[in-house]
Amino acid sequence: MSIWWSLHLRRDAASVPLARRFLLGTMESAGVDPDISFDLSLALSEACANAVEHGGEYDGTSGSAGEGRDAWEEPSPTASGQYRVTAYLDGEKCRIEVADSGPGFPTAGGPHSSKRQPGTGLPDPQYASYPPVTAEEGRGLCLIEQLADHVHFGNRPGCAGAVVSFDKVLKRREGALLMVS
Repeated sequence: MSIWWSLHLRRDAASVPLARRFLLGTMESAGVDPDISFDLSLALSEACANAVEHGGEYDGTSGSAGEGRDAWEEPSPTASGQYRVTAYLDGEKCRIEVADSGPGFPTAGGPHSSKRQPGTGLPDPQYASYPPVTAEEGRGLCLIEQLADHVHFGNRPGCAGAVVSFDKVLKRREGALLMVS
């Protein structure tokens, strides 16, 4: 069995724990080892926080996403006040993608991919650029690289927006009832 879901969320800080809880519930139901679930949920939280902070403005206005709107009002199809989280659990792997409609990543050098060096648990050093120890922000993408087995940072083709996708090999909990295969 495979599990797939996609959430379209407002660029609001409250959406980050919602996405995280949704993923944790899916992992629990699928019998995934809690340590793997924690790593993926933390990586997802970082990717979602980046989408909320850098993912664009609602309908080109300034201020927070959804400012001046009724909470139940549906955003327009072109709204940049939202982002998408998609998760696939298939066999022994989980792949997560977070896409927003902000300015995207700088295009110099093309998309950024990171694979761990075999046996070290570290990303390929040609891609790893860590913020200074004294920096107050900028650690999220580095943290995602450390928590996932493979990471890709890129821009949405043909439109504005960043895409962060990452995957991790799953381990199963002993005695799990539902096994994704």
